[in-house]
Amino acid sequence: MISKEQIAADYQQIQDEICKALEATDGKAVFEEEIWEREGGGGGRTRIIQNGNIFEKGGVNFSAVHGHLPHTMKKALNVEQDDFFATGISIVIHPNHPLVPIIHMNIRYFEMPSSFANAAGPVRWFGGGIDLTPHYVVEDDARFFHNRLKAVCDQFYHDFYHRFKVWADDYFFIKHREETRGIGGIFYDRLTANDEMSWSDIFEFSKAVGRSFVPIYTELVNRNRDKEFTGQQQQWQYQRRSRYTEFNLVYDAGTRFGLETNGRIESILMSLPPTAQWVYNYQPQPGSEEEKTLSLLKKGISWA
Repeated sequence: MISKEQIAADYQQIQDEICKALEATDGKAVFEEEIWEREGGGGGRTRIIQNGNIFEKGGVNFSAVHGHLPHTMKKALNVEQDDFFATGISIVIHPNHPLVPIIHMNIRYFEMPSSFANAAGPVRWFGGGIDLTPHYVVEDDARFFHNRLKAVCDQFYHDFYHRFKVWADDYFFIKHREETRGIGGIFYDRLTANDEMSWSDIFEFSKAVGRSFVPIYTELVNRNRDKEFTGQQQQWQYQRRSRYTEFNLVYDAGTRFGLETNGRIESILMSLPPTAQWVYNYQPQPGSEEEKTLSLLKKGISWA
């Protein structure tokens, strides 16, 4: 098994690569970095980009934390002991252009020296995923996004894309709105070694997901960044951001884990957009692009 120190070091390198590429894509804004320490153990590097040519607000955060899990998290994870180590990268980018999509990515590793109830051995797993939240669903862009993710998954296991796409559809679902947060992507959790994949294989998959971010997102940004848009389209963007906010505050497991483990609030809530609107009982015009987008925020759409 690759050491937790090596996993954290490789994740930091991926954070560096992504930040450099995003700065080059934006052409104006640069990341501000804050090094922080967690009171219970460990720390991280929060990197925020704001007020750029195309990126209004975004974060590319790395953390490696350890310590003791609170009782609520022990119960949620079904573990007996409370010592833990967790490391990962979390990314959310909010563009200032309504035709450029919001994107989220997370890759992470979790380890405990303890075991699940009635099972032997340490607890360890990888998790993560990448998903896209367009303000307006452009079908060609959706197919590009999913086909690129499928290509990454297919390098490692034949049914990863199908399994993780379904998982993303179910996970990124705003139950109280009965709509998906966006067009999904892939999501996986508690991925462990087995007879067909070693720990090294799973770690390589985790890194491949992380390194898929730059070529996928820069392509989507550059396809749409120079298109003209109206004030009405920007108001729709702010409404879609409100849905993103609702999901993150109500359902997102990473937000909940960070808050439950005494994480750094500014880093946890960097995923929230700078501006959002909640318009009472908004109804899109029949036949409009807004209505079309809502019709495509459904589970089970085959994009690849």
